[in-house]
Amino acid sequence: MMFYVFIFIWAFALIAGVTMVWLLAWAIKQGEFKNLRQGARSIFDDEEPVGMVTDYFPGEAPLMKQLEVQR
Repeated sequence: MMFYVFIFIWAFALIAGVTMVWLLAWAIKQGEFKNLRQGARSIFDDEEPVGMVTDYFPGEAPLMKQLEVQR
């Protein structure tokens, strides 16, 4: 019985590994890795410019931010 469990685990690992390699090759072929900087900057806008931290954990905002929230 334990033999079949090992066979199943190894078969699953082999299929998952081959699938991941195939997906990586597909992504490279489609050009998903050509311009990583553009994709990284696409999440920013005028309200949150690149390099400016605007997100903080509760209670850890800089003093000016805390004062604005209290008003």
